[in-house]
Amino acid sequence: MKISVLVPVYNLGRFIEPCLLSLLEQKTDFEFEVIAIDDGSSDDSWAIMQRLVSQWPRLRALQNAQNMGLAKTQKRLLREANGEYIAYVDGDDLALPGKLQRQADYLDAHPGCTLCYHEAEMFDDETDARIKLFTRDYYSARHLEAVMTREALIRFGVFVNASSIMFRRYEGMTNAIDEECKIILDYPWHILNLSLNPGTLDFIPELLGRYRFHTQSFGGQTRKSAERREQSLHDLLRACDNAAVFGADPVIVAQGRSHHYYSAALYFLRQDDVVRFTQLIEQSAAEVVELAPGWFFDERHQLAWEQRAHPARVMQQLFGDAV
Repeated sequence: MKISVLVPVYNLGRFIEPCLLSLLEQKTDFEFEVIAIDDGSSDDSWAIMQRLVSQWPRLRALQNAQNMGLAKTQKRLLREANGEYIAYVDGDDLALPGKLQRQADYLDAHPGCTLCYHEAEMFDDETDARIKLFTRDYYSARHLEAVMTREALIRFGVFVNASSIMFRRYEGMTNAIDEECKIILDYPWHILNLSLNPGTLDFIPELLGRYRFHTQSFGGQTRKSAERREQSLHDLLRACDNAAVFGADPVIVAQGRSHHYYSAALYFLRQDDVVRFTQLIEQSAAEVVELAPGWFFDERHQLAWEQRAHPARVMQQLFGDAV
């Protein structure tokens, strides 16, 4: 088996059929399997999966006895996988034609690559309109290169779309899932994959997937909850700390943590939450004061910190008409 594609499912009745069909209809010159696990859905997700499995022999539809959460479901998916390469797609996203063949060919041709990812289109579920390209339009895309390492993830953040990854099978790969992370599991997973099985992180620029934005998606839910955004920050910081356990440069870890505090500060600034903005932008500087004093992620970070006593001014200078 060349590839195992892992798909977690929880109350995705509106989305799971197009997701699975976008994978099952892939044309390849090798064998692949799609493994979907329903995590105790209360809608018709499981019925849809059972119908599809009767039509597609390469689909394996499994069900958790009760809701276990995404981390445990991901671990079970990894234990079920038979493939030489492992791909992952969220159950509300879509693969575009050629995805599996292109990524497998890339890993075949680049033995030093541990994990590859491709460009993905973020689109609005209601209108089908493109919102942005996930990596090309990432706010610090100018720092990114085609071939990078774990350290790029630590420093530059969440520029890899969760449903775009493919990586090599290795012993102990379930250990890369951090169950202490509650909301953001993909970023810590990528960092631990590259820590447990060192190699490069490579970008395939072709558009090979679509990331669906809807009210129940990660982004949609987080925009409605300050608490979710704070938990997300905790998960991002933990991912950097996990890398430190595996020998990442303490300066880079500190810079990564500083970046995540800064990013969260701007998020809360745009939500008109001045208290959280001030606390987080000050913490972003505190993170690097010993190892890299005076360091800022970019000029926007420096401006936000220097003008932190004047949040309205920061908002105007950084976002202009968006105020």
